[in-house]
Amino acid sequence: MSLRDATIDRERRDLVTHQAMDESRLIRFVAGPDGAVAPDLGRKLPGRGMWVEASRASIDAAVKKNLFSRSAKAQLKPSADLADTVETLLIRRCLDQLGLARREGVLISGFEKSAAAIRSGKAAWLIEAADGSSDGRGKLVALARHQTTKVCGAFSADDLSLALGLENAIHAVLLHGGRADRWTIEVERLAGFRSLRPAAWDTDHPGSSSGNGSNEDPKDEPERAD
Repeated sequence: MSLRDATIDRERRDLVTHQAMDESRLIRFVAGPDGAVAPDLGRKLPGRGMWVEASRASIDAAVKKNLFSRSAKAQLKPSADLADTVETLLIRRCLDQLGLARREGVLISGFEKSAAAIRSGKAAWLIEAADGSSDGRGKLVALARHQTTKVCGAFSADDLSLALGLENAIHAVLLHGGRADRWTIEVERLAGFRSLRPAAWDTDHPGSSSGNGSNEDPKDEPERAD
């Protein structure tokens, strides 16, 4: 059973706000025998789960206010950098999903192929290297906006290249389907820890990363080797 299937119509109570939320919006934690608090992103570890909204602010609040101990009715010792640990784990899960998607043939890379997939309406996500060229990125982001394709710029070119097994991964598209659904859960949880749209994109010249003011068609740019 996939993570997506396991979380449909299931709600848990957030330790911080006490609000009931869908499991897909939360991070599960369990207490270790030594009193440590371990994140269980795959929801597989034994023990009573403690649930916190998938955001840095919520996890930091749970640590600061000793909410894990209150929930477990035992003295626990969550690390001060627990939110950093969760972010690192989420990054790895997102990149692993992309690697699986490429092996399954539902992720394509390269400027021209990405543009074609977006135009066709088959693209669920446009994944752009955060540090890639603003010109090519702006054209694809503008095209994605017209097609309501979601955009992620949370990873560097090195991150994407390693995950996809490519030499220079800059532009990629994840096609609609089950893998895209699973990726969406992971990357939307990651959005609580790092922006999916880097702030640097908004400082690029008009018509670049934001896609504002660009009337150029993506087909005008030569395809890259990624």
